[in-house]
Amino acid sequence: MQMAKGELEDKISKTLTQWEKEYLGRGSVSVKTDIVRNMIIVLLKGVLTPAERNLAQTIEGMLSIKKIRADLVESGSDQLKELIANLTGSNVTSFYTDVSTRTGERVMVFIMSDNLEEQYR
Repeated sequence: MQMAKGELEDKISKTLTQWEKEYLGRGSVSVKTDIVRNMIIVLLKGVLTPAERNLAQTIEGMLSIKKIRADLVESGSDQLKELIANLTGSNVTSFYTDVSTRTGERVMVFIMSDNLEEQYR
Protein backbone atom coordinates (compact mmCIF):
# COMPACT_ATOMS: atom_id res chain seq x y z
CA MET A 1 0.00 0.00 0.00
CA GLN A 2 1.25 3.47 -0.93
CA MET A 3 2.01 5.90 1.89
CA ALA A 4 -0.11 9.02 2.45
CA LYS A 5 1.09 12.48 1.40
CA GLY A 6 1.77 13.51 5.03
CA GLU A 7 3.86 10.39 5.58
CA LEU A 8 5.94 11.09 2.46
CA GLU A 9 6.44 14.74 3.51
CA ASP A 10 7.62 13.57 6.94
CA LYS A 11 9.95 10.99 5.40
CA ILE A 12 11.47 13.64 3.09
CA SER A 13 12.03 15.97 6.09
CA LYS A 14 13.79 13.21 8.05
CA THR A 15 15.91 12.19 5.05
CA LEU A 16 17.02 15.78 4.38
CA THR A 17 17.90 16.27 8.05
CA GLN A 18 20.03 13.12 7.93
CA TRP A 19 21.67 14.29 4.68
CA GLU A 20 22.51 17.64 6.27
CA LYS A 21 24.13 15.95 9.26
CA GLU A 22 26.19 13.59 7.11
CA TYR A 23 27.08 15.98 4.29
CA LEU A 24 27.24 19.40 5.96
CA GLY A 25 28.24 18.25 9.44
CA ARG A 26 25.14 19.50 11.23
CA GLY A 27 21.39 19.47 10.80
CA SER A 28 18.84 22.26 10.96
CA VAL A 29 16.71 22.92 14.04
CA SER A 30 13.45 22.07 12.26
CA VAL A 31 12.36 20.92 8.80
CA LYS A 32 8.89 21.16 7.21
CA THR A 33 8.12 19.63 3.81
CA ASP A 34 5.06 20.33 1.67
CA ILE A 35 4.09 18.65 -1.59
CA VAL A 36 2.21 20.98 -3.93
CA ARG A 37 1.37 19.66 -7.40
CA ASN A 38 4.74 18.66 -8.94
CA MET A 39 6.81 20.57 -6.34
CA ILE A 40 8.40 19.54 -3.07
CA ILE A 41 8.94 22.64 -0.95
CA VAL A 42 11.18 22.26 2.10
CA LEU A 43 11.71 24.91 4.79
CA LEU A 44 14.70 24.31 7.06
CA LYS A 45 15.04 26.53 10.13
CA GLY A 46 18.17 27.18 12.15
CA VAL A 47 20.69 26.34 9.44
CA LEU A 48 23.33 28.97 10.30
CA THR A 49 26.07 28.46 12.87
CA PRO A 50 26.60 31.15 15.55
CA ALA A 51 29.75 32.25 13.69
CA GLU A 52 27.79 32.62 10.43
CA ARG A 53 25.06 34.63 12.18
CA ASN A 54 27.78 36.94 13.51
CA LEU A 55 29.46 37.23 10.11
CA ALA A 56 26.11 38.05 8.48
CA GLN A 57 26.02 41.42 10.28
CA THR A 58 27.89 42.98 7.33
CA ILE A 59 26.92 42.96 3.64
CA GLU A 60 30.24 41.31 2.71
CA GLY A 61 29.74 38.62 5.35
CA MET A 62 26.15 38.00 4.31
CA LEU A 63 27.13 37.61 0.64
CA SER A 64 30.03 35.34 1.59
CA ILE A 65 27.74 33.04 3.64
CA LYS A 66 25.14 32.90 0.84
CA LYS A 67 27.83 31.96 -1.70
CA ILE A 68 29.50 29.34 0.48
CA ARG A 69 26.18 27.78 1.53
CA ALA A 70 24.95 27.74 -2.08
CA ASP A 71 28.21 26.12 -3.24
CA LEU A 72 28.05 23.51 -0.47
CA VAL A 73 24.49 22.45 -1.28
CA GLU A 74 25.13 22.60 -5.03
CA SER A 75 28.12 20.26 -4.62
CA GLY A 76 25.75 17.72 -3.03
CA SER A 77 22.76 18.38 -5.29
CA ASP A 78 23.16 15.13 -7.27
CA GLN A 79 22.99 13.21 -3.99
CA LEU A 80 19.92 15.21 -2.91
CA LYS A 81 18.13 14.63 -6.22
CA GLU A 82 18.83 10.91 -5.97
CA LEU A 83 17.47 10.75 -2.41
CA ILE A 84 14.28 12.56 -3.44
CA ALA A 85 13.84 10.39 -6.55
CA ASN A 86 14.26 7.21 -4.47
CA LEU A 87 11.69 8.38 -1.91
CA THR A 88 9.08 9.53 -4.42
CA GLY A 89 9.59 7.28 -7.44
CA SER A 90 9.69 10.45 -9.57
CA ASN A 91 12.63 12.24 -11.19
CA VAL A 92 13.78 15.68 -10.09
CA THR A 93 13.71 17.93 -13.17
CA SER A 94 15.12 20.99 -11.37
CA PHE A 95 16.27 22.09 -7.93
CA TYR A 96 16.39 25.55 -6.35
CA THR A 97 17.65 26.68 -2.96
CA ASP A 98 18.44 29.84 -1.04
CA VAL A 99 19.33 30.75 2.53
CA SER A 100 18.23 33.81 4.48
CA THR A 101 21.09 35.21 6.55
CA ARG A 102 18.52 37.30 8.46
CA THR A 103 16.27 34.46 9.65
CA GLY A 104 18.67 31.51 9.37
CA GLU A 105 16.19 29.66 7.17
CA ARG A 106 16.89 27.73 3.99
CA VAL A 107 14.27 26.92 1.40
CA MET A 108 14.65 24.06 -1.07
CA VAL A 109 12.31 23.51 -4.00
CA PHE A 110 12.40 20.31 -6.03
CA ILE A 111 10.46 20.33 -9.31
CA MET A 112 9.41 16.78 -10.09
CA SER A 113 8.57 15.06 -13.38
CA ASP A 114 5.22 13.89 -11.94
CA ASN A 115 2.36 15.50 -10.02
CA LEU A 116 3.04 13.95 -6.61
CA GLU A 117 0.05 15.65 -5.00
CA GLU A 118 -2.25 13.55 -7.22
CA GLN A 119 -0.25 10.35 -6.54
CA TYR A 120 -0.04 10.78 -2.76
CA ARG A 121 -3.29 11.91 -1.19
